[in-house]
Amino acid sequence: MNGPAPASRGLVRPGSTIGILGGGQLGRMLALAAAQLGYRTHVFVPEADSPTAQVAAAATVARYDDLDALSRFAAAVDVVTFEFENVPAATAQHLAALRPIHPSPSVLAIAQDRLAEKRFLNGIGVATAPFRAVATPAELEAALRELGRPAVLKTVRLGYDGKGQSMIRADGDAAAAFAVLGGADGILEGFVDFRMEASVVVARTAVGDVAPYVPVENRHVHHILDTTIAPAAIPAALAEEAVATACRIARALDLVGLLAVEMFVTRDDRILVNELAPRPHNSGHWTMDACRTSQFEQHVRAVCGLPLGSTERHSDAVMKNLIGDEVEGWLEALCDPAAKLHLYGKAAARPGRKMGHVNRLYPRAG
Repeated sequence: MNGPAPASRGLVRPGSTIGILGGGQLGRMLALAAAQLGYRTHVFVPEADSPTAQVAAAATVARYDDLDALSRFAAAVDVVTFEFENVPAATAQHLAALRPIHPSPSVLAIAQDRLAEKRFLNGIGVATAPFRAVATPAELEAALRELGRPAVLKTVRLGYDGKGQSMIRADGDAAAAFAVLGGADGILEGFVDFRMEASVVVARTAVGDVAPYVPVENRHVHHILDTTIAPAAIPAALAEEAVATACRIARALDLVGLLAVEMFVTRDDRILVNELAPRPHNSGHWTMDACRTSQFEQHVRAVCGLPLGSTERHSDAVMKNLIGDEVEGWLEALCDPAAKLHLYGKAAARPGRKMGHVNRLYPRAG
């Protein structure tokens, strides 16, 4: 066998069971990719009939703080990963004492805390929007004087798809914005005049191999990702910088698994990193149909110590999320020869709920 020995790679052989924390659509697509490589999956999730449980070989339905259930789950799997980064720290640490878990609890700790994330990034020389920690209304007023208006106030922990954050405009009420935090610690970020939101998904193995995908453009509606365009229409030098930045972050984290690096491309062609997601990501769904290796297969390869697959794209792509009632267009998508439909098995469509996505493929340009 060429390359590092299986033990040093953290090799988990096909036929083994991958434990997945979280039962959403990311876990569902991860479980399907794992099955193609010969693995079983066992999902740990608080809710019954989750999208992941529908396709996994086994499911444990229990709270994340149920240590007995976590121990039984660990005994039934060979390696653990997760499909969302807000797994409680105590849960990750308990499992880490019993089974390999990728990415590690230390990576989770950074990704779960916006202040820790920004400080980590700045500490390795990666540029972000300017920011200040705010725990009181007085600290918020002081931070606004330093960073100026408009600015964005966010909770330090939790929050996604625009939840837990508010814009403070020139005439905005800072006290009202602070009240939105609901007593949680906050972070104020200076407003970035960007021309594009972009992201790079990169995989890394235990022996340090990295494999990035091309940068993509992300377009949001009501703070929820609506469309991803692959590749992003940015100059080649800027695309190379974005990829190099993502790889640098993955190495500095000592990541094992997949990392999505969300970025702003400013009007003067600078890259500012916004957030990190150490898991498969909505902006990587296009890889399922346009690349030799999907982000989900790549994550399985990384956490199981397998060689990483090629990230080459054979087509350009546009990924469109089906949000809420948009899922009713599923039949139209099936009639489109350029489209690939992916539905998540969710019973009820609600406003803002991601029900599926459609990848449309186009001849590769360049």
